[in-house]
Amino acid sequence: MARSNSIRIIGGEFRGRRLGFPDVSGLRPTADRLRETLFNWLQGETEGASCLDLFAGSGALGLEALSRGAKMVRMVDQSRAVIRQLEQNVRLLGVQERAEIVATDGMRLLRKEADRQFDLVFLDPPFARSWLAQACQDLEDNGWLKPQSWIYLEQDSHHDWPPLPAGWQLHREAKAGQAGCRLLSRAIMHG
Repeated sequence: MARSNSIRIIGGEFRGRRLGFPDVSGLRPTADRLRETLFNWLQGETEGASCLDLFAGSGALGLEALSRGAKMVRMVDQSRAVIRQLEQNVRLLGVQERAEIVATDGMRLLRKEADRQFDLVFLDPPFARSWLAQACQDLEDNGWLKPQSWIYLEQDSHHDWPPLPAGWQLHREAKAGQAGCRLLSRAIMHG
């Protein structure tokens, strides 16, 4: 049986809504169970947050954050089909004023000086790529994070986790099927 190309919003304002995503090679939405776990970990942190969903794909993480009261979510992807679907889903939910959809290469974007800082960053690159270490370092080096931010990483659970930039700490971790995830906190004290 062909798998349905839809995700379900798990909690918040749009709980239970199903949204489509395109059939793009390597696109793998974050499993419901991992999303539920993540947003339980983030209890109270999503409301009013500015979020960056760097390899947006299906939009599962960014749309879930919007449903749970994020003030703003920037969803980045380089696939035209993905961008069109994200734009459609944002319109369906009526959250255009809180969603910014950017068609670009996420890794290239991070190499630039940040144009804003984020409370919460989702890094779930294609499993076939080894981008997490560089993405974490670029987030830190180029000013994308607030002094106290949350960073979510997802990768193939068989891979070793990359070294973390100074000031980042492991908050929680979990596994579901082939996916492993970590929630990191960044607490940089300026003094």
